[in-house]
Amino acid sequence: MIDIETVEREEDARITEILRGAVDPHVHSGPSIAPRAIDHLDLAKVYSEAGLRAVVTKDHDYSGVMCARMIRNHHPELTTKVYSGIVLNNVVGGLNPYGVEHTAAMDGRIVWLPTLAAENHLEWEKTAGWSHPAATSKIRPASAVPLFEDGKMRPELLDILDVVAATGLALASGHIHVSETKQVFAEARKRRVERLIFTHPEDIVGASFDDMKEIAEMGAYAEHSLAFFAEGSKFRNRTDEELRAFIDCVGPERTILASDLGQVGTLTPIQGMRRGIATCLALGYSDADVRAMVATNPATVIGLEG
Repeated sequence: MIDIETVEREEDARITEILRGAVDPHVHSGPSIAPRAIDHLDLAKVYSEAGLRAVVTKDHDYSGVMCARMIRNHHPELTTKVYSGIVLNNVVGGLNPYGVEHTAAMDGRIVWLPTLAAENHLEWEKTAGWSHPAATSKIRPASAVPLFEDGKMRPELLDILDVVAATGLALASGHIHVSETKQVFAEARKRRVERLIFTHPEDIVGASFDDMKEIAEMGAYAEHSLAFFAEGSKFRNRTDEELRAFIDCVGPERTILASDLGQVGTLTPIQGMRRGIATCLALGYSDADVRAMVATNPATVIGLEG
């Protein structure tokens, strides 16, 4: 059992140094229709103080590229660059190539396949035993955004894959089932999509370790949400040893650790990142391995490297 508070205290300087230049590619800051503990600007201030290089904000209901652009333009003193992306749920029109093109044109970095509106997510909700934190009664419930029709990928999805390939966006799997991820990522590769993110294989999407290995062999990064692993997170449903098993499955070279935080009543994104780094150090990973997972790999997949 890891005494994480002792590790954080004893390795404070080491954790601080690893965080310098880090990239958090999955943060749920606000404003949002879902309750959020921190907004995009305050997040950028906190992350700049910690020396992070960049952050990608994610909202299940809108493309945050306009907010990100305003922050970058009006706050050049902030050293953490704020980017965003688009999630292909109901509010943006589901599989909307126009929305993806607009996101890319405004320097967005990631397009997520459906999350709350994924057919798999809606099935998962029926037996999950807990309500997703972005679920809200303020608007009508999500309706499914299917990716396939009569066994074939919908034309809108194929159009989106071509837009992603042409613009250099990263394609993230969102909350679709792992079986769908394999098909979509295979087609994405055929269409020369270069950057792929397998979103939290540890939760909702039904992935096995063999699935992770197969998807990593396509060139995808496995992105793990520290919200599910960090001690003190209200969403924690995985152990430290499970984190080690997930990382070792594809290796630090194919792993990304993201906070997936910003919700009310839990760890803040910076607390989640620090605690995740501390946990990895306690598990025996080298500073170089941890830096790859929190800095180099996410920077590469959102186009900040090379």
